[in-house]
Amino acid sequence: MGTRRRSSRRFRLRRADRRRREARPAPDLPELTAHTWHAKDGELAETGLGTVARRLPAVIVQAARLAWRASPADTVATVSLNLLAGIFTAFWLLATTGVLTALFSAGPTPDRVRDALPSLALVASAVALRAGLQACAGWSQSRLEPQVRRLAELRLYEATTSVHLAALDDSDFLDELQRAQTRGMVSAPRVVQQAVDVLTGAVGMVAAAGTLGVLHPLLLPLLLLTAVPEGWASVRSARMQYLTMLTLVEVARRKWILSDLMVEREHAAEVRSFTMRTFLLDQYDRQAAHQRTVELDLARRQTIARVTGDMLKGVATAAVYIALGLMLWKGAVPLAVAGTAVLAIRSGQSSLASLVFAVNQCYEEGLYFGDYLSFCAKAEKRIPRRALPPGDTAPHIPLGDHFGCIRVRDVTFTYPGADTPSLNGISLELRKGEVVALVGENGSGKTTLAKVMAGLYDPDAGEVFWDDVPLTKVAPDDVWERVAVIAQKYTHWPMTARQNITMGRGREHAETDGEDPAMLAAARAAGADEVVGGLARGYGTLLDRRFKGGAELSGGQWQRLAVARGFFRDAPLLICDEPTAALDARAEHQLFERIRTHADGRTVLLITHRLASVRYADRIYVLEHGTVIEEGDHASLMARGGLYADLYSLQAAAYGNGDAHTQAGRTRAD
Repeated sequence: MGTRRRSSRRFRLRRADRRRREARPAPDLPELTAHTWHAKDGELAETGLGTVARRLPAVIVQAARLAWRASPADTVATVSLNLLAGIFTAFWLLATTGVLTALFSAGPTPDRVRDALPSLALVASAVALRAGLQACAGWSQSRLEPQVRRLAELRLYEATTSVHLAALDDSDFLDELQRAQTRGMVSAPRVVQQAVDVLTGAVGMVAAAGTLGVLHPLLLPLLLLTAVPEGWASVRSARMQYLTMLTLVEVARRKWILSDLMVEREHAAEVRSFTMRTFLLDQYDRQAAHQRTVELDLARRQTIARVTGDMLKGVATAAVYIALGLMLWKGAVPLAVAGTAVLAIRSGQSSLASLVFAVNQCYEEGLYFGDYLSFCAKAEKRIPRRALPPGDTAPHIPLGDHFGCIRVRDVTFTYPGADTPSLNGISLELRKGEVVALVGENGSGKTTLAKVMAGLYDPDAGEVFWDDVPLTKVAPDDVWERVAVIAQKYTHWPMTARQNITMGRGREHAETDGEDPAMLAAARAAGADEVVGGLARGYGTLLDRRFKGGAELSGGQWQRLAVARGFFRDAPLLICDEPTAALDARAEHQLFERIRTHADGRTVLLITHRLASVRYADRIYVLEHGTVIEEGDHASLMARGGLYADLYSLQAAAYGNGDAHTQAGRTRAD
């Protein structure tokens, strides 16, 4: 009994705690209430029918341009066929008047039916032709969707893979990318589809309205009156939806990150060994609770708007039929015309409902599509001018296949949003065939400097010269083609072992099934041939266990493949950024020997914390807080007794000998 009471009490406490968290999402997540892109809220809060009417043409024009770029033939076919279908809609409505006139005339029933047959044949033909035209238009429209989607995806990914690397360190840029990728890109084919639906609904509405105008001028404004309530409700609902999306963008991104941490195999061992499950679930639940509260409030407000709109629409529809009855009673229209008017009103209301829904959807998707277009435009502005295609006004200077010297002059660089620069007035040189090492404690700027030298970052001030050519005047691809990087943080590409080595030199190497001699040589030089030798399908083995027949490698094995990829590039500049982080001592020693052998005639920029590996470097630069504080070879830096000597002595002492020079001798003997 006592155990049951304690369990019940714990359950009530947990439930009360969960309710408290859900009831107060804003204080728990204060950063979600003041984001820069909320500046749009005021503008969107004032959006009404007039604003929609002004903005909708621009959205339709954007959709038409995108559709035209995707497929001019399908665009023309879709528009033309829908217009023709509208003409036949008006034709069968007017032909119906002839049918009703014959049926309501005086005389025997067989004679009236016989007189109605020609008009009935016209009605049947018009209806059949309209159905055929609408089917063909639907086919053309369905062909547009995959073509538009492909075009939108390519534009986004072409921009994101070309922007400055620094853009991906900018949280605002990442938020806008999240919005553009998760909803904006999906909205591209949808906005085209909804624009076509707006055209279809408008054509049907015009056909019905034109018929009513021909039958009696007073019927037309009464039909249009029914559009106002539903239009108001739809626009208000779309605005609520969009504002809610803006509020929840960062929540969605955080949920995605947390879900990745909880489900990916890469993190599973640490999540369990550090008992982080409860912490991660609590963090996810806070985000989800905030999202649920916001979405429930959205559902309530949207329901109120829709119910209000439906009630007003019902009143407007009743007014239309009352007016039609009064006109019939007063003899303003004959019975046949009144019957046709009823059909036209029903057809018009059906087209009106489709039109209002399409306008609502087109406007809503247009808001997201606008985010996509805005992001693409901003991203394209952040593409280095020298990366633009030929014909651009930016001056391009070609690099030679080899260089004599790389000079860094007074380079300063600060990451977006950072208060202090990562590099502060750095100057150094790398000459052809040298092994130059960058050493220093964590955060000293070593990796950042290497990325600047490789053209991945543009310096805020100063310049990097390859011979006498400044990198700001060179297309980035020209620089990157001459650089090979062996990094500490490398990608586990879910591809075959062959592709993991060769993908850096183009499709012709990555997609070949033969054994490229250069690839085999790079694998042997890196020791990756031993790794591949243990795989079931050799170089054709897929390195991802998420796929059938896939294999997984250890950290050291992956690093050997990354080294082989760097060797296969056969570039004049080889950047080794902590390349032995996942290797044991024997493999580390072998790798540095292989790098020295492979680098014959090439320039090597070596970044490492393991200072025994840099003793044979031609020159060593010691960095601290983004500046070069020492420079020289191993012997001169040890004699100086500065930071390098301190760090080297600390590492030497870890081997059980406090004398750095004695340890150096042992390393040399090895």
